[in-house]
Amino acid sequence: MTLLLFVAGLVSLVAGAELLVRGASKLALSFGISPLVVGLTIVAFGTSAPEVAVSVGAALNGKTDIAIGNVVGSNIFNVLFILGASALITPLVVNIQLIRQEVPIMVGASLLLLALSLDGTLGWFDSALLFGLLLAYTVFLVRQSRAETQAARDEFAAEARPAAPGAWDSRLPVQVALIVVGLGLLVLGSDWLVSAAIVFAKALGVIGLTIVAAGTSMPEVATSITAAIKGERDIAVGNVVGSNTFNILGCLGLSGLVAGPTGLAMAPALLNFDIWVMIAVALACLPVFLTGREIARWEGGVFLLYYATYVTYLILAAQQHDALGRFSGVMLSFVIPITLVTLVVMTLRPGKGGSSPS
Repeated sequence: MTLLLFVAGLVSLVAGAELLVRGASKLALSFGISPLVVGLTIVAFGTSAPEVAVSVGAALNGKTDIAIGNVVGSNIFNVLFILGASALITPLVVNIQLIRQEVPIMVGASLLLLALSLDGTLGWFDSALLFGLLLAYTVFLVRQSRAETQAARDEFAAEARPAAPGAWDSRLPVQVALIVVGLGLLVLGSDWLVSAAIVFAKALGVIGLTIVAAGTSMPEVATSITAAIKGERDIAVGNVVGSNTFNILGCLGLSGLVAGPTGLAMAPALLNFDIWVMIAVALACLPVFLTGREIARWEGGVFLLYYATYVTYLILAAQQHDALGRFSGVMLSFVIPITLVTLVVMTLRPGKGGSSPS
């Protein structure tokens, strides 16, 4: 029953996000808002709707560890698994704006979350600060979009197109209905998924939260892998980076606000390990993205290998397995130092050559 509840909740979340994005996008475009602005806000944030629904639902139910664990786990999954799998399909082009602006913002949001959580709690004021930064970031993106090139506008127009005259979703009542139904499915799906997550967490420890985090990232999986297959490789990368920033500022900001004065309690395991992994993964994006401004297939393979390593560690830790000490020793003595040296060398060496994407 728990597994059925989890699957039903996941299906409801994905379907709700799809309906919400379709209805909100068509409605905004009907009122003359540009496709670029819609793509930067509604479409980008819509893929994070399941994370918002689950984290807010968990906060309302007093399960604050699930609210934070879902976001941290999703951000790790987004970079290591989604970008890794997408890069294996085709080397991913990295837009220069991502390197100069979006990735540093993602890293900054991750570090800010750590600083605000060092006392073990993400308080109401901390959450208000995160949510306020999201609003400021959104306004900044909208203003910045006015200076974008026609090529950028055309790119987002392919993702967010106005409803064709006479189409079933061209009428205002239908668009509003899509939004209402989408929100309803998100609320229902989050309730089911949180209920299943509580059972998973009790039975499997942190692995349960990892399963939930991967589940709520399914819209990002679908968006990025589909974009990679279609050759829209910068969208595949931008979707992940934008979602990670929104997860921290939007999901946790809103979850902390609805949790009330007590805020969100940060579990010791998250503070001592997982949040540091999230920051390390965000920082690793910079040298990887800078080397020729693409994610090569071998780099995607390394990302997937690291995600498998991360999940293996969680499994061993949850079971207090005898191999945990040896596994941790190998990671600390060999794998992590080799990775750091490789990232430094990649950063300092000349680019891979070839034409630079704009």
